Amino acid sequence: MSVRCILHLRFVLPAAPDAELPERLRRLLEDFTPRVQLIEPDMAVLDLTGALPYWKRDARGLTELVQLRALAFFGLRSSAGVAPNRMLAAMACMLTPPGRRTVIDDFPEAITAFLRPRPVRELPGVGARAAATLSEYGLHTVGDVADVPQLTLQPLLGARPGRTLHERAHGHGTNVVDPTPTPASMRSEHRFDRDVLVAAQHRRALLALADDLGARLRTSGQIATGITLTARYADANSTRRSRTLTEPTQHTLLLARTAYTVYDSLGLQRARVRGIVLRADGLRPDDQATRQLSLDSGDDKPLALEAVADRARSRYGHNVIYPATLAFHASGRRGCSERA
Repeated sequence: MSVRCILHLRFVLPAAPDAELPERLRRLLEDFTPRVQLIEPDMAVLDLTGALPYWKRDARGLTELVQLRALAFFGLRSSAGVAPNRMLAAMACMLTPPGRRTVIDDFPEAITAFLRPRPVRELPGVGARAAATLSEYGLHTVGDVADVPQLTLQPLLGARPGRTLHERAHGHGTNVVDPTPTPASMRSEHRFDRDVLVAAQHRRALLALADDLGARLRTSGQIATGITLTARYADANSTRRSRTLTEPTQHTLLLARTAYTVYDSLGLQRARVRGIVLRADGLRPDDQATRQLSLDSGDDKPLALEAVADRARSRYGHNVIYPATLAFHASGRRGCSERA
């Protein structure tokens, strides 16, 4: 029986990465296996199951070779997680520092040993609210959840979330590596000069990022169908959460509202945040939109001002006009215009 081997990589990108780097990186990874999926510029997933016998190496040995070539050709250090499925590989990668690798063998004992001690919030799909609910019932670790019958979890979280959590707590992941190119995206990043614990500063950074993305979307004639927010912490770990927009948009106001909602779902109270990345996903030409998001009457004035700001920026530059909240924190805008 073949051993399942999924490799999740997280690369440490330079401050201003080459726009062609993702495609060049994809070609390098495809030298090892055709089943490569780039999640975003700094992450990739590879299905190495069929590559192991071809390269005559075990999972750890082949992963070391992949990391070495990425470092040699592009100067990219990477964290690597290897496991029998994508969920476990992603969890392992998030716990691994750059230049290292964590391998979970395809044996029930190895999977159990890795999963059971982990905090339950590290399972995909467990947000702050679900983690708090589980904590109220004494379920703090993945092992705690795995020991609870599915029929007990479902009344706490709902039928479908309870069933999904039960499966994940036992290490079952169903997502496969899809080599189909992902839809185009656009991202903006804010890097704080120091660890920031204050939610108001996080939200100001989010507004600046949404403002930057909205302006770029309108300038390029594109709309976004979803957004992804990534919070990077002082210990080099990160949390990522995505949300599909009710309808595609290119408006700063609507992007910011959704970004705030995603941010609130992360439960970052008193978290030591080092940087925030906001990504506009699933881009497509704005003439393909059937209509923009339904707007409240109170949105008319901000959108009218947005149009005025766009005209001023096209003539005098991006920093000539921006939301009033940011005007008193101009230093907080530094680093918010990184594009990828």
